[in-house]
Amino acid sequence: MAKIAALITDKFEDSEYTSPKEALEAAGHTIVTIDKEGNKIVTGKKGEAKVKIDYGVDEVQPQDFDALFIPGGFSPDLLRDDDRIVAFTKHFMDEMKPVFAICHGPQLLITAKSLEGRDTTGYKSIKVDLEYAGATYHDEEVFVCQKQLVTSRTPKDLPAFNREIVKLLEEKSL
Repeated sequence: MAKIAALITDKFEDSEYTSPKEALEAAGHTIVTIDKEGNKIVTGKKGEAKVKIDYGVDEVQPQDFDALFIPGGFSPDLLRDDDRIVAFTKHFMDEMKPVFAICHGPQLLITAKSLEGRDTTGYKSIKVDLEYAGATYHDEEVFVCQKQLVTSRTPKDLPAFNREIVKLLEEKSL
């Protein structure tokens, strides 16, 4: 089963972390939470979810993970000012490992300059940012690009997002 790195910090969209996490764990995969610094608790923007951070980014190597998960909310924007987080993110795109980003999650992929020529979706407020990054934006509940990148728009798209991330990992037999 896959070992999945989840890049997350305070003000993440609660359900955009908890719902995919539950779907991935139900399928037998392991989620490891990573922030700028480890050994702390982060809180979702609605205050409904609290997540223990397993590791700081300096304590892990992207090579040790099979896939990357980026929940939305304000978390991706808060993380993308850190070059270590951006480099960690870029590794997965460069190596064609599975990447799952919902809502504002693709902001980290924009900063990693990893979306040129890719097809994606995301929250409508980042549509222009995605296009400036060289991606083709699709206003769909979920979009799978090159059997690697799975993106969705909002919490209402979580059923489709969860279905496709689990399906992609099954296809890759991770």
